[in-house]
Amino acid sequence: METSTKGRTSSESLKRLQQIKVVAFDCDGVMFDSTEANTAYYNTVLNHFGRPGMNAEQSAYTQMHTADLSMAFLFGDDGDLEKAQAFRKEMTYMPFIELMRMEPHLRSALKKLRSRYNTAVASNRTDTMNRVLEIHGLEGDFDLVVSAMDVPRPKPHPDELLKVADHFGVRPDEVVYLGDSLVDEQAAKAAGTPLIAYRSPDLDADLHIRSFRELENVLLGQ
Repeated sequence: METSTKGRTSSESLKRLQQIKVVAFDCDGVMFDSTEANTAYYNTVLNHFGRPGMNAEQSAYTQMHTADLSMAFLFGDDGDLEKAQAFRKEMTYMPFIELMRMEPHLRSALKKLRSRYNTAVASNRTDTMNRVLEIHGLEGDFDLVVSAMDVPRPKPHPDELLKVADHFGVRPDEVVYLGDSLVDEQAAKAAGTPLIAYRSPDLDADLHIRSFRELENVLLGQ
């Protein structure tokens, strides 16, 4: 467990975390390992149009961005994009949700955190976000769920995190965000929100953690 060395001292980062009132979570890569689900989903679309499965760069992009942006990245501006979008929406993501793997100790950490903090989701998922929580039995563990559908602009813009702060009537720096990608880092910086990087040592964050047990230790003093 390490604090950031980019622009802030360890004591400054810990002081930022001591004032938080809301803990907000990214979904993909933090709450869930969704690599298998996302890969199967987008590869199904690509293969339907006679294209090979995603390469590493494409896979990384789809993990961070909205479905619409991901489709544009995969298909570019050629004539298949509109048809691929229609196929994707008809197919839906629902059959792939069960391939998402919940991160160890997430459920128990959420229950403990809610004794002291409000909890929220801030994700670039769209119409699938609530269904993900329902299928995995987490729908009662968050006080607020914000998806890309709920704001004018998705991450890396700060809109999702600012909506979280506004909902709870707190300052943005009283919300801490758990993220795993550059998009999350950029959104947190733009919002003025402290960032805890989950298994992402290259991010500029106030704290780096490898497990939700570590998160409990920091935020609950255990």
